[in-house]
Amino acid sequence: MRKSIATVSLSGSLTEKLTAAARAGFDGVEIFENDLLASPLSPEEIRARCADLGLTIDLYQPLRDVEAMPEEEFVRGLRRAERKFDVMRRLGTHTLLVCSNVSPHAVDDDALAAEQLSRLAGLAQESGMRIAYEALAWGRHVSTYDHAWRIVERAAHPALGVCLDSFHILSRGSDPKGTADIPGEKIFFLQLADAPLMAMDVLQWSRHYRCFPGQGGLDVPSLVRHAVNAGYRGPLSLEVFNDVFRQADAGSTAVDALRSLIALEESADISPLPAPAAPTGVAFAEIAAVDPLPVTTLLAALGFRRTGRHTGEPVDLWAQGDARILVNHGTGTRGDGPSLTAIGLETPDPHSAARRAESLLAPVLPRRRGGDDVPLDAVAAPDGTELFFCATRRPGHPDWTADFMAAADLTAASDERRDPSPAGSLTGVDHLALTQPWHHFDEAVLFHRAVLGLRPHESVDLADPYGLFRSRAMTGARGTPRLVLNLAPGPAPGTRTRAQHIALTTDDITAAARRVRAAGAELLKIPANYYDDLDARYEFAPGTLDAYRELGILYDRDEHGGEFHHCYTATVGRVFFEIVQRTGGYRGYGAANAPVRLAAQRR
Repeated sequence: MRKSIATVSLSGSLTEKLTAAARAGFDGVEIFENDLLASPLSPEEIRARCADLGLTIDLYQPLRDVEAMPEEEFVRGLRRAERKFDVMRRLGTHTLLVCSNVSPHAVDDDALAAEQLSRLAGLAQESGMRIAYEALAWGRHVSTYDHAWRIVERAAHPALGVCLDSFHILSRGSDPKGTADIPGEKIFFLQLADAPLMAMDVLQWSRHYRCFPGQGGLDVPSLVRHAVNAGYRGPLSLEVFNDVFRQADAGSTAVDALRSLIALEESADISPLPAPAAPTGVAFAEIAAVDPLPVTTLLAALGFRRTGRHTGEPVDLWAQGDARILVNHGTGTRGDGPSLTAIGLETPDPHSAARRAESLLAPVLPRRRGGDDVPLDAVAAPDGTELFFCATRRPGHPDWTADFMAAADLTAASDERRDPSPAGSLTGVDHLALTQPWHHFDEAVLFHRAVLGLRPHESVDLADPYGLFRSRAMTGARGTPRLVLNLAPGPAPGTRTRAQHIALTTDDITAAARRVRAAGAELLKIPANYYDDLDARYEFAPGTLDAYRELGILYDRDEHGGEFHHCYTATVGRVFFEIVQRTGGYRGYGAANAPVRLAAQRR
């Protein structure tokens, strides 16, 4: 289906918005009246600009407070409409959005509303235009789509139809199933937006918190499916009022917007995509460091061994159990020190995963390879993290580890693997926590959900000493991999950006912490007040709490008795490590301890 976007959904001048929409790949736009009024371009120049960009103008909006009014007020409304029809003619568009009345002068009289909308539609028809009537969720007398349809049906004018807006319908809890009863030819327009589920005034919810389909909690695919089944064949058009989008770069927002519609078509059974090849685990995490010594010193203290060096690039492979860390000392920014720049995702079918990612507009990363390098498909996440689709040591697939030759200390590492693992060894990657730029958080949720096939969990707000810390976990169908997307209030002191972290698993948190500290690594110091509170809330085996207090180990327990034990290293550049032990089926991330940890890191 054709895809359109309202100019109000993007930041910048009208010219910038049109350029961004065209470059992203949209077919058309809705012109929001305020964007036109603020533009130095005439309607004819805007029309020409759209034509040059390959965009159609699918809708002009809005005309407000016109129907069910006292006659004198209605006549003034017709005069306004005539002026708008003239502007539309100059723009080259034919559909005008009319919102249900919110004026205190509006009369609660469906017959009057139908009669006046019929007169308005007659005026529109004389100008070659048509009217799409939309029920605002906060309309004074008309606030539901089925009520709006009854009035349109009663008016019985060929130039009058309805506009179905997913936010106005779903925010009120209306059942979209009834849209299938509206003849397709009378659904003149379909406006789409999602939103997080919030308990607040619907007008404020609409004006500030709408987002693109797939980023919130509304069942937008169901509405689209019913409308298309009813016979709607117009564009899928986004109308999103969002404070963050209004400040973010219009180009990246437009790409994210189009991605949401492509994914929506799949969810609504309109247009298939390459099937998801959802990742099943983490193959590696890559840290870039101009000076690798601080991070390799920390890795050694954590028990990692350098087991390989890339045959053609300055990249070392460090491993322990099933956890693998690549240290790339050919890239990085010296000012901020080591940073997490790439993730290898274990994928059932890397090529299919790459095809799906490309179909959902994920930037495919060119890779400089030597003649013998293993081919790896990779895309960029919204925050710039490189994501590689891997099939580690699986027959029939290229194996990225083949690019690494044995390092000088490989023999020692092999000897260690032949012996039983010492107490407190690290066994794998539990999760990766990625701090997102403030304007990419919702985009990142949609990207990881649609492109990678990960399942988003509920968003959690955490208290940071200098603001609110927002966090949302994304997991595979079987619980792994675990990626945690964070939105932090600001960078850590002395840096330009917030740190990312790698969480590693162990079967014995106390032994792991003692082993790491004995090797010379610094663990995050946790205040004594925290342990006094733990002692009041939980009962521990003798000596356990004293050990936790000594080592800086945090603790959480869920309602089912699952337990989470975890501690943190000091931050090196933009990276720190977490050591975790899960018992009893605990599935969370220790959110209750986040304020304590964040405050300790700030200190």
